[in-house]
Amino acid sequence: MRTIYLAATAACALSLAACASDMQSASSASAMGSPASAAAAAAAPTTATAFIAEAARSDMYEIQSSQLAQSKGSSQAVKDFAAQMIRDHTNSTQIVMAAAQQAGMNPPPPPLDARRAGMIRQLQGASGAAFDRMYLQQQLMAHQEALALHSGYAQNGDTPQLKAAAAQIAPIVQQHLTHVQGMQPS
Repeated sequence: MRTIYLAATAACALSLAACASDMQSASSASAMGSPASAAAAAAAPTTATAFIAEAARSDMYEIQSSQLAQSKGSSQAVKDFAAQMIRDHTNSTQIVMAAAQQAGMNPPPPPLDARRAGMIRQLQGASGAAFDRMYLQQQLMAHQEALALHSGYAQNGDTPQLKAAAAQIAPIVQQHLTHVQGMQPS
């Protein structure tokens, strides 16, 4: 069972990496209507409730994994990046929740999904330079997913207040993605 999970996770990561590469190219060209952003939009939820839940889970993972990085990271660069992730993803949660309230919604925060909880457990079992590498690799994948989520909902979402929130958050996530890409080992 674990082998199947790991194979599925690896396949998903490869697909996301390819998608993110396309999305980064599209973002660099500032092309909201490009094929890469169209692919991201197609993969993102278009209903408010699904978007809110996925945005909350994404931010929750970012915050929890970055809190671990603050205590377990061996590199100051990783700790500094983690501190920024905690600040920015706490802020993006507040932006999404404020937009949801403006739209007359008050959803309870969802629990962390099994995949992200597993990623947290992996980080808890790592230390030193191995922790830093794992954290950065997870951050790369998480930000690729978050960029697709926010860009896609900003384009195709069903609630104007949340579309505006997603459009506000997407460039910040793109900055995080660019930053973590620069931190990856050669």
